[in-house]
Amino acid sequence: MPHISIKHFPADLTQEQEDTLLARVTDAVTSAFDVDEGAVSIALEPVPAESWHELVYQPEIIGHRHLLRKNPSY
Repeated sequence: MPHISIKHFPADLTQEQEDTLLARVTDAVTSAFDVDEGAVSIALEPVPAESWHELVYQPEIIGHRHLLRKNPSY
């Protein structure tokens, strides 16, 4: 606990960019939930732009709007 799943359009992140992203998210989560770094897991899941509406927007954003704490502006 906790597990973070980041869905995104495919992007060619360098190892340094990925490491920075994971470190920053881990820092924010460990601070907010007062957990040890070892308790955090993070998944990066590329989703093709043409599939975003079907695979992410409808089921996860619209379908779980009651859970959203930050809404997209699109």
